[in-house]
Amino acid sequence: MKTITAHLNSLRIAPRKVRAVADTIKGLTVADARSALSFRPRVASVPLAKLLKSAAANATHNAGVANPDSLIITNITVNEGRPLKRFMPRAMGRASAIKKRTSHISLTLGNTS
Repeated sequence: MKTITAHLNSLRIAPRKVRAVADTIKGLTVADARSALSFRPRVASVPLAKLLKSAAANATHNAGVANPDSLIITNITVNEGRPLKRFMPRAMGRASAIKKRTSHISLTLGNTS
């Protein structure tokens, strides 16, 4: 069976905050990861749960997997996306740049064996 992937680009949460949640579900089955994300009180757990649901749907509809809950998360990577550039007013008419960071997430599902 080929691997099933799902991608989420330009998530408006900093990558280090998403990685903290993503590292906890790596290697779990889809059912266990859904359960773990539902009890995690971090903001990044909601978009990761939606991405996991999308990957399970990809497995069902595109790869023909009968039970996607038995698949495991073989790889999940969180990379830095394009930052949104904003400016904060400072003293004496100056402005300093603020980078609002975004994340690109890639999730891969594979067999349990």
